[in-house]
Amino acid sequence: MLHYTDHGSATDQPPLVIAHGLFGSARNWNVIAKRLSDRTRVITPDMRNHGQSPRANTQSYENMAGDLAELIAHIGGPVDLCGHSMGGKAAMTLALTQPQHIRRLIVADIAPVAYAHTQSQQIDAMRAVDLSRVSRRSDAAAQLGAQGVPGELQSFFTQSLDVAEKRWRLNLDTLEAEMPAIIGFPDLTGPFDGPTLFLSGADSDYVRPEARPRIKELFPNARFAKLPGAGHWLHAEKPREFEAALRVFLDA
Repeated sequence: MLHYTDHGSATDQPPLVIAHGLFGSARNWNVIAKRLSDRTRVITPDMRNHGQSPRANTQSYENMAGDLAELIAHIGGPVDLCGHSMGGKAAMTLALTQPQHIRRLIVADIAPVAYAHTQSQQIDAMRAVDLSRVSRRSDAAAQLGAQGVPGELQSFFTQSLDVAEKRWRLNLDTLEAEMPAIIGFPDLTGPFDGPTLFLSGADSDYVRPEARPRIKELFPNARFAKLPGAGHWLHAEKPREFEAALRVFLDA
């Protein structure tokens, strides 16, 4: 089963599960999860091949949805489910295939479509870090920066670095091999009729207008909102605004 962090105690509200994106981990969501735990129990898992969760040879959305279903059965559902990027696609796949597990769905800056951009260059950059010369995360960040990796991604990637063990807490081999599946999306019919929020960064191009017909086909009760001044990493760039948007939607 997925490794997860449990924030807060059970209340009369359904638990909130937050699924991180590619190269992320539960720890990326600690601040937002702790703040939201004043209203309900918040669960932040490490997705497969990330963080402290099990390693596997596949990274398909059907597999990731199955992981989330197993976790929800363990903690007790139905739940409110929020997923960012890759985690958002996993959350949508679960909603479309096993809707009984989900009350409300939040999809953060991703659409149920295939994308053209690969993230394999980021894997190459992490592999190129000489871990023998790393004694603190800033050492790895400097090496990533020398390869042209932007500052915000240096910080993000190095959160998945085990400095003491000198290894990445990412199964880079599987993530590279499964990149076509990760940037794609399964051919699903749905629909998921529950309340759904597509929350995007106003400066991001991940949820384009041409994707809306497909979104409404699969999620007929979808609502759309944008966070001004935020890009794809909207929860990191505008954490308070992201938190506020979730509160409004979940408490509606």
